[in-house]
Amino acid sequence: MKKQENPQAAYAIVTAAYWAFMLTDGALRMLVLLHFHTLGFSPVQLAYLFVLYEIAGVATNLSAGWLASRFGLTSTLYSGLAAQILALVALAFLDPTWPTTLSVVFVMCVQGLSGVAKDLSKMSAKSAVKVLAPGHAGSLFKWVAFLTGSKNAVKGLGFLLGTLLLGLWGFTASVMVMAAVLGVIFIGVVLFTPSGLPQGKKDAKFKDVISTNRNINWLSLARVFLFGARDVWFVVGIPIFFYAAWSDGTPEGNKAAFFMIGTFMALWIIGYGMMQALAPKILGRGSDKDTLRKAKFWAWVLAVVPALLTVCVATLSGQALLTPIVVVGLLAFGAIFALNSALHSFLILAFTDTDRVTLDVGFYYMANAAGRLIGTVLSGLSYQIGGIVACLGVSTIMIACAALAAGRLQQRSSKA
Repeated sequence: MKKQENPQAAYAIVTAAYWAFMLTDGALRMLVLLHFHTLGFSPVQLAYLFVLYEIAGVATNLSAGWLASRFGLTSTLYSGLAAQILALVALAFLDPTWPTTLSVVFVMCVQGLSGVAKDLSKMSAKSAVKVLAPGHAGSLFKWVAFLTGSKNAVKGLGFLLGTLLLGLWGFTASVMVMAAVLGVIFIGVVLFTPSGLPQGKKDAKFKDVISTNRNINWLSLARVFLFGARDVWFVVGIPIFFYAAWSDGTPEGNKAAFFMIGTFMALWIIGYGMMQALAPKILGRGSDKDTLRKAKFWAWVLAVVPALLTVCVATLSGQALLTPIVVVGLLAFGAIFALNSALHSFLILAFTDTDRVTLDVGFYYMANAAGRLIGTVLSGLSYQIGGIVACLGVSTIMIACAALAAGRLQQRSSKA
């Protein structure tokens, strides 16, 4: 495969497009969640709004690697941006007088389109890094850590942006403004993307999506549990928990709660992104054996945080210190989670071969989406059954499963 003649320019364009997408993705999540919570939707109904988004992510990632291999990375990147614009415009037609069932179904479908858009964009950006990065592993770790870390920082700003727009302009005006801004960026990306990203291969077969690489399969399973463990409290549980703690039920109190929730979610994602970007410096670049050891070690360290939080929430229920403890604990969770995620993001590109990069990355992010889907469903169910304690307890169990899966990883020479 021919290397990009100006890899830095191509990397900058891909990163900018990904940033633009993730800003709107983060804002849209908070707009939908808080808008429908104020309309009286239950935790389970709120989770339903995101289920098709995650199901679409599973299906998209399963096929996106093949699509990129067949039609080229540029085509999948453009398609992801265009699909997000369509999803934002469609949400502007939501009518608040519709029956609840119709509203849920409509938003689920539009969120499904947004899920397709997200994972087309993600797979395209991550695969491009494998092709564009210099040949040595240290540079690959730095490039993928910066892309992933900066993306999450931008998504965190999107969370804050979404809550601010909802409080200032309302739901419909907010999504239309975001669609217009993303449309301008899409035009710029089409005009200025350099040539040289991988083109499609007509002989690419869909059956090639399924990985036969032992390490990629175990890493993908670890990814399922890792992201399920995050979303089981992140998607529904924590926003509702904080809304109950910070809102007094008045319109002004609701706006203040929106801002505080958005600020926390933004700080969490931004901090998570910064830690991912700094992961190469924090973790260092050792041998393959050393990197695998770190992936196993940090997974078990992460499991300790929600376990301790579960105990704290169960014993301090109703006390003034509870909310600050949860805030600090979840920020610590984010920092350690970021190191785990950065190690995974490096390992998937280290384990794959250049001629299979879109296929293996697509398969890996299918697992990522499956984890988010499981976490989303469990978030609503867990909170409805046992509140935030149940969400954190389930998170602890899922991280332990991720650590066990990471424990099966072997050095690259083993491809059983």
